[in-house]
Amino acid sequence: MNNGKNLKAVAYGEVLWDVFANEKKIGGAPLNVALRMKTIGCEVAMISCVGNDENGKAIIDQVKSLGLETNTIVTSDDFPTGLVNVTLNDRGSATYEIAYPAAWDKIVSNDQAKKKVVEADVLIYGSLVCRDEVSRLALEELLNVNVYKVFDVNLRKPHYSYEMLEQLMNAANFIKFNDEELLEITAAMKSPFKSLEDNMNLIAERTGVTAMCVTRGKHGALLMWEGQLYENGGYPIQVADTVGAGDSFVAALITSLLTGKEPQYAIDFACAMGALVAEAPGANPEISYSQIEKLMSGIKN
Repeated sequence: MNNGKNLKAVAYGEVLWDVFANEKKIGGAPLNVALRMKTIGCEVAMISCVGNDENGKAIIDQVKSLGLETNTIVTSDDFPTGLVNVTLNDRGSATYEIAYPAAWDKIVSNDQAKKKVVEADVLIYGSLVCRDEVSRLALEELLNVNVYKVFDVNLRKPHYSYEMLEQLMNAANFIKFNDEELLEITAAMKSPFKSLEDNMNLIAERTGVTAMCVTRGKHGALLMWEGQLYENGGYPIQVADTVGAGDSFVAALITSLLTGKEPQYAIDFACAMGALVAEAPGANPEISYSQIEKLMSGIKN
């Protein structure tokens, strides 16, 4: 699969181990996005921090073997590599217990990281990494760079405030929510609206960000792009687990949009990617273009 047309991307934020009942897998939303963009054909660097421990070395080795640039993942002697205990319910939906503090809470910006962002086409960041002031301040510095910025909202209680979310939205060129996140954030803004579309328009009014998407689980997604609304109604699949499905969705969507694909194709492609990830266990299963094409061609939205 090579739709990336040499798009240069940088992902900033948490890299960690998702610990399931019987195994552990590398994860963290920004890393999941980065890994999926790499498989689509983008050139991707990851800015993060791991501990000087076996878990950290294993992440670096695995990420490097998957083709990501790792020289902007620094090592901390003071904090351990991040761990998240993942619990799946009978529908495959995940809840997360996120250890604090972890090395990724203490990312410090440096010249190498700034250079990567300056040279990039797109910077992807989330909200969870801002739970600690150290990583938040480093992100704020990188957000001053003139690059296309994608904010992948990732609400994990109690690790956020609405004031912080508003700052992160204001810095973005594109925002990705799930439906629950959009409605929670707009409720905090005293929104009088119930519909996703009205609340997307409210976000656009308040932040000046006119490009965004909202995922709706099995019901697909809505995309606002260049003054138009596009919709995908979802693809029928058997969910194994939802871990990483939204991350692969945003990777596929942003890559498609920024390489000039038609918006309707982009949202269809992204929904198919997210669905196929949800159908397989773990955040980063191997997905082929033929699988995506087959799923897209079999459904009329």
